[in-house]
Amino acid sequence: MSYLSELIIEIIKNIPEGKVLTYGEVAARAGSPMSARLVSNLLHSCSDKYGLPWHRVINSKGKISLTGIIGEEQRILLIMEGVEFKNGTVDLVKYLQA
Repeated sequence: MSYLSELIIEIIKNIPEGKVLTYGEVAARAGSPMSARLVSNLLHSCSDKYGLPWHRVINSKGKISLTGIIGEEQRILLIMEGVEFKNGTVDLVKYLQA
């Protein structure tokens, strides 16, 4: 696994309950702002293996990118942590991890 991948995994692991990060913000914090797709790929392939809080990563518009049952599961998990949705959107000013 690359050093960048390891950084991304650590950043995702450390998103606190009730907060979110965007794919792009995770990539930027790892020092590679153009690697949002890598963030997405790691979430899909490594979430179970590393126990990642995958549901806390959303898109740059404050929306859940996943569809169907998985997208609904993500929304429910975030609501259970106190994250509110307005018209299907998370207020990034309020819930984005500082």
